[in-house]
Amino acid sequence: MSSAKLMTVEAARAAVLAHARPRAAMKVKLDLDALGLVLAEPVTASRDQPPFDAAAMDGYAVTAGGLSETSPTTLRVIGESAAGHGFAGSLGDGEAVRIFTGAPCPQGSAFVVPQELATRNGDQVTLTPRDQSGPYIRNRGADFRSGEVLLQGGVRLDPWRLSLCAAAGRGEVQVRPRPRLAILSTGDELVEAGQAARPDQIFDSGSPALTALTRLWGADPVRLRPAGDDVTAIAAAVEGAKAELMVMIGGASVGDHDLAKPALARLGLDLRVESVAVRPGKPTWFGVLPDGRLVLGLPGNPASALVCAELFLRPLIEALSGAEPRLNLIAAQLASPLPANGPREHWMRATLAHRPDGVLTALPLKDQDSSLVTVFAAADALLMRPANAPAAAAGEVATLLPLMRR
Repeated sequence: MSSAKLMTVEAARAAVLAHARPRAAMKVKLDLDALGLVLAEPVTASRDQPPFDAAAMDGYAVTAGGLSETSPTTLRVIGESAAGHGFAGSLGDGEAVRIFTGAPCPQGSAFVVPQELATRNGDQVTLTPRDQSGPYIRNRGADFRSGEVLLQGGVRLDPWRLSLCAAAGRGEVQVRPRPRLAILSTGDELVEAGQAARPDQIFDSGSPALTALTRLWGADPVRLRPAGDDVTAIAAAVEGAKAELMVMIGGASVGDHDLAKPALARLGLDLRVESVAVRPGKPTWFGVLPDGRLVLGLPGNPASALVCAELFLRPLIEALSGAEPRLNLIAAQLASPLPANGPREHWMRATLAHRPDGVLTALPLKDQDSSLVTVFAAADALLMRPANAPAAAAGEVATLLPLMRR
């Protein structure tokens, strides 16, 4: 790697993503097991949708010449067409077929007259002059045509896309498996939430958040038991982890107790990113083990870890899932002025709001200390300040990365 130890955010992310290789595709049923997975191939329609001309409302199907535009018309009702039970015959002038929403229109149909405009008397129906807002027919193939590509490979399946796959007639889909991810927190100061803590310890708040986030982002995460400040214990935990991606929290700075990288060096770690010119999160690092497993090291402070998870871990999970990795950035006006920024790219926790005129505004939270969990819990987005950016006035446009919230 380059002799420069401090990488820009963009260069570091490129170095991380260069090693993302999705696992082989697999076939799954179109049910909850497919939800959140990424398509490995396009989905095409097996037939037209709808597969026939269908009534758009309840009423009576008539021919083009069977309805007057100026006076009421009385027609003979020759049958009925319901959803799943279509009328088998054809329709001629002077005839009508009782029809219901979603049912196939009989051969010869040109209009569906809404039932509110019809008066039924036995096998006769009197219809008002043609409603010019019709014809109240959904044409065959109006949604999509047979053979049409409905979803491209690389898109993530949400409930609406599952519905589209089902409408296309697909009972199974070809997808990429969820990346297997192991999360390991390091440090003698950490204790599991709910356990007894000594006065000199803190509760581990980073790994529960990352476990939840990575699941939402499409990974299959597992939390390993926190490892203390012991090189052998850290190396053993990583060596035994059954995952293609390791996420290390803490132990990544330059102090005597920062042992993550020395521990993994015992396992032959090939370090590709040593640190990043980002605030918070400078100690973030990335490497590859001899067996091909990827290792992303995040800072121990919760805010630093979560910021860098958004910048590096989420795109990496997307790439390993077979999706296109990208940051879904938005723009908003600053609700307050900001001072000039220093030499590192700064991602500030901020809240979002809409003014009465509809303009989206962003308000950076006052305290950006990287150890504060309450600040992150209150934030809606991360506001990006480029390296060496000049002071910004209220009303200037800023770039933000929305957080996954309610």
